[in-house]
Amino acid sequence: MKKTGASGKMRIIHVQKTVVNIGVGEAGEKLIKAEKVLGMLTNRTPVRTLSRTHNRDLGVRKGMPIGVKVTLRETEAEDFIKRALWVKENRIANYSFDPEGNFSFGISDYTDFEGMKYDPKIGIIGMDISVTLARPGKRVTLRRIAPRKLPMNQRITKEEGVTFVKNKFKVEVIE
Repeated sequence: MKKTGASGKMRIIHVQKTVVNIGVGEAGEKLIKAEKVLGMLTNRTPVRTLSRTHNRDLGVRKGMPIGVKVTLRETEAEDFIKRALWVKENRIANYSFDPEGNFSFGISDYTDFEGMKYDPKIGIIGMDISVTLARPGKRVTLRRIAPRKLPMNQRITKEEGVTFVKNKFKVEVIE
């Protein structure tokens, strides 16, 4: 607790989840390639994301698969964040953080990850990574029976999120 600056065990911030998303915009061969890339990076089976709207200009119908995602939790999530931030040279922009302390960033090519080689059959595929931070007690807002609002002193601010990322992952936050 002294390392993180928390005054009690209910004030300790942790990574709740990490979502890795690849949006390709269409079903077919590109989607299969994106599934393969996410499977290689996370060792998990990706889930297809479906379109919520209809857009005739883009050729997208409602319910059509347009991307893939994987949700990682606990130590698996933290390990992936470390690998992804290594690709970004342990730098993240200040505008990547939202008011609740969560942060997101993108990676332009999967081959930037350590141990990944370029495959001409797949091509160049980038991804978005979203990290959700939480304190113990966050489940109160998410539970199905008797959900409640989280008190203001239990919520994470942007500054606390930035401090947590700097200390936990040894990242430089660029203004």
